[in-house]
Amino acid sequence: LATLLDLEFEGGDDLAADVLERIRSLRLDRTHLTDLQLRGYQSFGARFTLVQEKVVLGDDMGLGKTVQALAVAAHLAAQGQRRTLVVCPASVITNWVRESRRFTDLPVYRAHGAGREEAVAAWADTGGICVITYDGARTTGLPAPDLVVVDEAHMAKNPAAARTRAVRELIDAASHALLLTGTPLENRVDEFATLVSFVAPELVSAGMSSMSAADFRVRIAPAYLRRNQTDVLDELPEKLEQLDWIDLTPADEEHYGDTVRQGSFMAMRRAAMTTPDAVPAKLERIREIVGEAEEAGRRVIIFTYFLDVLDVLEADLGHRAVGRLSGAVSPAARQSLIDALGSAPGGSVLLAQITAAGTGLNIQSASVVILVEPQVKPSIEAQAIARAHRMGQTSSVMVHRLIGDDTVDERMLEMLAGKAQLFDAYARPSESAAVHDAVDVTEGQLAEMIIAAEWERLGCVS
Repeated sequence: LATLLDLEFEGGDDLAADVLERIRSLRLDRTHLTDLQLRGYQSFGARFTLVQEKVVLGDDMGLGKTVQALAVAAHLAAQGQRRTLVVCPASVITNWVRESRRFTDLPVYRAHGAGREEAVAAWADTGGICVITYDGARTTGLPAPDLVVVDEAHMAKNPAAARTRAVRELIDAASHALLLTGTPLENRVDEFATLVSFVAPELVSAGMSSMSAADFRVRIAPAYLRRNQTDVLDELPEKLEQLDWIDLTPADEEHYGDTVRQGSFMAMRRAAMTTPDAVPAKLERIREIVGEAEEAGRRVIIFTYFLDVLDVLEADLGHRAVGRLSGAVSPAARQSLIDALGSAPGGSVLLAQITAAGTGLNIQSASVVILVEPQVKPSIEAQAIARAHRMGQTSSVMVHRLIGDDTVDERMLEMLAGKAQLFDAYARPSESAAVHDAVDVTEGQLAEMIIAAEWERLGCVS
């Protein structure tokens, strides 16, 4: 309806009239899309990519750059251009694989780890979507893709780096290229000029960094599209939720296996954050989210059930953490910490034990919420999120649930919500007062079922 009434914000205001007309007249082929309804600005982003062929998409964090890329891949596949290669950091490989399988019916190959070469060979033969890391793209022989998607493209901003040269070769070999980054243009003029040169070298010349922001935008408009949260806020939900699937490191897996063999449900739940003598994969992802929040000028609240996980976070985040809320903190001190977060710069973090800070507090100064591990009752999570997502909040709230792939986290989601609802079990529009537990199950029953399932999966013997 918004499209028909010309009420939606699309972006691309600096594009030439004929280019804009070609974008608006293109109809996306949705043959290979499943369970995906694009918003107006997302459809425009996909069509912009298809018309311009090689572009940088710099949408603000949380606006769905992944689904726009998948819409491009699905359209090209329907037109006979079957090979899409996604180059991304190792920390988001699982997210890309799962989202690709959720939103498309294309074959999806995970080219990471021991089976990397076999996955690439299968993709080269059948087409579909192949997901590979930056290092994998640098060290693996790859056939020319039809579409190359480069996620977190600012990681390839150094022209002299080997990973950048590898990415550049893939872009040159492909008919279509989509570079994804949420880094604001005005903060990284030189880096953006470098990225634009990868997809449209004719638009870049010496001295561009001294141009005004307005002139720079007009110059690179044919190859660069960015929409901000404030631009599309009217058609966004107030709360953006996503599951962040985390691949455990070998050290994480060994530590997690030990907790499973011990049969300790609580140790299993926090194992992915307490790996000794190593940086856990979940902590790496938290660092990334906090870094993105700092770029966007957003403040963060991190919830966990466990005090020793708070210890890990406090030690790692250092000065970024304004403090920690736990049962040991008095009500007056809690409000002081909330006030401190409200006056802190973007990227600042308030650490909170979910049982102590999940109710009774208003923390509207935070607009990014991280749930380190799933809780036994969905209502506990909903109440925690409602601390930030409530009356007085002026920004959309982004919620990241960190889920260890093939761990107790995933088992909890399955048993509490059912596999068919894995991605939307908790995505209810109601406030915490209206949220009920997903199922009537005690923590003891849940623990017994999950421990038994993980013992069987890992081949433990009593």
